[in-house]
Amino acid sequence: MMEWKKLLSPKRIGDPDPQREFSSERSPFQQDFDRIVFSGAFRRLQDKTQVFPLVKTDYVRTRLTHSLEASSIGRSLGTACGAFIAKHHDIGGLHPSDIGAIVGTAALAHDIGNPPLGHAGEEAIRHWFINSESGHFYQRTLSREQISDIEFYEGNAQGFRVITRLEMPDRPGGMRLTAATLGAFAKYPTASPLSGRPAGISGKKFSFFQTEKNTFRDVAETCGLIQTGDFAWKRHPLAYLVEAADDIAYLIVDFEDGHRLGLVDYHELEERFLEIIDSEKTRKYVKTLESPVRRAEFLRAKAIGVLIPKVTQVFIEHHDELIHGELPCSLVDYLDCYETLNKIRRRSASGIYNHRSVAEVVGAGFEMVSGLLDVFVPCVDELAREYKGGSPASYRSKRLAAMLPFYTVESDNQFWLNETYLRLIGILDFVSGMTDSYAVSLHQKLKGISL
Repeated sequence: MMEWKKLLSPKRIGDPDPQREFSSERSPFQQDFDRIVFSGAFRRLQDKTQVFPLVKTDYVRTRLTHSLEASSIGRSLGTACGAFIAKHHDIGGLHPSDIGAIVGTAALAHDIGNPPLGHAGEEAIRHWFINSESGHFYQRTLSREQISDIEFYEGNAQGFRVITRLEMPDRPGGMRLTAATLGAFAKYPTASPLSGRPAGISGKKFSFFQTEKNTFRDVAETCGLIQTGDFAWKRHPLAYLVEAADDIAYLIVDFEDGHRLGLVDYHELEERFLEIIDSEKTRKYVKTLESPVRRAEFLRAKAIGVLIPKVTQVFIEHHDELIHGELPCSLVDYLDCYETLNKIRRRSASGIYNHRSVAEVVGAGFEMVSGLLDVFVPCVDELAREYKGGSPASYRSKRLAAMLPFYTVESDNQFWLNETYLRLIGILDFVSGMTDSYAVSLHQKLKGISL
């Protein structure tokens, strides 16, 4: 059984001074939120795909606006559930709003590691590793665990790497967020190998690479997570709230975006959202609004407003399972309106996510991400071969490698030259950190299409 006092630990991971006094003006969890907001990786989400890649309209959401909306929902969920937790458990003098800040911050950062074009970018990296000539070379030289990291490449794990290493890379712990926030951030608190993963939804994916496994072990031990295997733990209970915030944001809001772009009929949206809201008063009021856009916005707001207390109640009802790490499904799966949400999910998959206008750009982006890796990976491999006494690297490789942030010949930090896995991870850091527009522009320049 996990203990809330440990689960809500304000200890900053990587901080050499664990006794550092906290500011009286801002809680450590509010500081976590600010550190995410002011990071370069979060700022780049303004030009990363949520659903519609490189869209020309200024209305639909990007990963930045999706993350802000998920964070707002997460803060409300965390505060509401925090009131229950504070009433029945020892939380070390914290306030329910602190729990809201933890969930809100973890939700704010939940997509911070997504590569260009979102899930299509993840799939492109996996496909490249399994099918390309360079990928085959790496499969012969890496360990089983390292192969697993790339074969099942995860934006979740890249996100943990971003906030604990790549942002503020000159100090241990990167941003040095609190253990509570990092624990809530990790929806899949396990390494990539399939053996030892916890049962149920917590083991569906993974949340850290081999490079960050010891950092996450520090998080897990500080929070008192229940270990299930070698570098595998059961979920932090607040991670379920982060997941629910993301689920609500993308199910409801992506459907609204689909309507704005003409992919979902208003009457279908109205029917589904009213099934969730289940209010005759709302049904009558929405008919008084003249604009279908205003109607959709109003119904979206009401639907989210209804779902937050519903999820809160599910969390309270299943609290004992959560604290023992035994809840096998997401909180949304237990809602009385689950079937309606599932209808929205299926309709979005067929009519929005797989619509031709989306698929065309995603298909091109798939080739773009693979193409960038095909350019940079052989170049850096050539330089490493020369460094180790082999044949000289080509002029082309030396010039292209100079674009990589970790490539400096004069640097004392030559990790990428000596270890194959770190070389590949460094290139993936570079590619996954690109915005959609920059990735497209760079790919066109490298291929000679645009200068």
